[in-house]
Amino acid sequence: MLPEKKLSCEQIYNGRSVNLHVDWVQKSSGKKTTREVVQHRDCVAVVVLDDQDNVLLVHQFRYPVGKSLLEVPAGGIDAGEEPVDCVRRELQEEIGYLPRKIKKLGGFYSIPGYGTEYLHCYLATDLVPSRLMAEDTEGIELVRVPTNQIPQLIASDEICDAKSIAALLTFLFITKGK
Repeated sequence: MLPEKKLSCEQIYNGRSVNLHVDWVQKSSGKKTTREVVQHRDCVAVVVLDDQDNVLLVHQFRYPVGKSLLEVPAGGIDAGEEPVDCVRRELQEEIGYLPRKIKKLGGFYSIPGYGTEYLHCYLATDLVPSRLMAEDTEGIELVRVPTNQIPQLIASDEICDAKSIAALLTFLFITKGK
């Protein structure tokens, strides 16, 4: 399939975490149309496994959906930061642990129909206590879940965000053969 050609770009909004622009594009058929694009920095999503085969999740309030969600630890990659370094920082900030072993599980675009965010998925193990303070971690609660309960939590919608589902199912498929 041939890519669309960008004809022009209009910046609509530049914010702290997202930017929005509207592009006029020409399709391979010659038809012209618009594309609304949300620009967001790349992120990490981390399946954290303790030495008792529990997955460490975070329970936190998400303003856009108006409720608390049970999620894998995740966060945005800072400018100049490598994804694996972001994993270390985010885990220290969100759950108070530093992983001594980190394995890449894969990655995916979270909203490719209208957004640029790419999530790098990792497995973090061999944990040692280590806390970094950050402004956005207030109200995050650590929840330990036995690995064998993950499919049930997804099926029951207790885990209902795309990044967590994708990361956890990738982990189960690759490492547990389930």
